[in-house]
Amino acid sequence: MLGLDSVLPSLYLIFNEGYKDSSGDKLVREEVCDEAIRLTDLLAKHPAGNQPKTHALLALMLLNAARFPARLDSEGNLLRLEDQDRTRWNQPMLARGMFHLAQSATGDQITEYHLQAGIIACHCAAKDYESTDWQEILSLYNRLIELDNSPVVALNRAVAVANLEGPAAGIAAVEAIPHRAELNSYYLLYAILGEFEARRANFSAAAAHFRKAVALTNLQSERVFLAKRIESCEQQIAGASVLA
Repeated sequence: MLGLDSVLPSLYLIFNEGYKDSSGDKLVREEVCDEAIRLTDLLAKHPAGNQPKTHALLALMLLNAARFPARLDSEGNLLRLEDQDRTRWNQPMLARGMFHLAQSATGDQITEYHLQAGIIACHCAAKDYESTDWQEILSLYNRLIELDNSPVVALNRAVAVANLEGPAAGIAAVEAIPHRAELNSYYLLYAILGEFEARRANFSAAAAHFRKAVALTNLQSERVFLAKRIESCEQQIAGASVLA
C-alpha cells in the first residue's frame, strides 16, 4: 500500500498538470485541478491522511485554483499576477484554502507544501500587487531553499528579491543560482530576466530575453503573452529613438 509520502507528490503532480498543461494550446485544465483537489480533500478527511502536510497541500491547491478566474484574459491569454483583477478571485475557495492552511499548522513539521502554501497565501492576502508582503515571501523562500535547493525555487526567490531590492538585485540573485545551467532551456528564466531588464528600462536586453523565452515554450498563450512584452519593449526603443 502506498504511503502518504508517495501519494501526496502524485496528487501535486496531477494538480500541476492542470494548473499549467504541459502540451497543447490550453494553459489551464481546471477539471484536472478540480479532480486533484477532490482527491486531496478526501484524503484529508480520512484518518490515514488527516495530517498537517495533507492540509498544507490542499491549501496550496485551493489558493492557487482560487485565482483561475483572473489568470487569463478574455481571449485565454496569460495575465501577470500584477495585472489580474483580484475581485474576480474565488473568495469561497480562498477561504477554504486559508482554513486548511490553519489546519496544517497543528503539527511541528514544516514541509515544502507548508512553505509554498504560505507564499501563495501572502499573495492572496494582499489587496493589490503593491501591498504584497515581499519580505515575508522572501523569508519563506529562504526556508524553502533549505528543503528544496533546486534552481527553479532559487529563480522564484529572485523575483522576491527584485521586488524588495530592485531589478538589479534580482538579476544578481539569478546569476548566483547554483547549477544555473540547468535552467538554460527553461523559458521562465528568460521571461523573468526580461521583466527585470524592462524594469531597468534596458528594453533591448529585455526584448532579447523575451525572444529566447518565446523560442523555448510551445504553449500558445505564453507565446502571445511574450510577444506582447516584446512589442512593448520595441515601442519603448522606438520612442527613445524619436526623442534622441
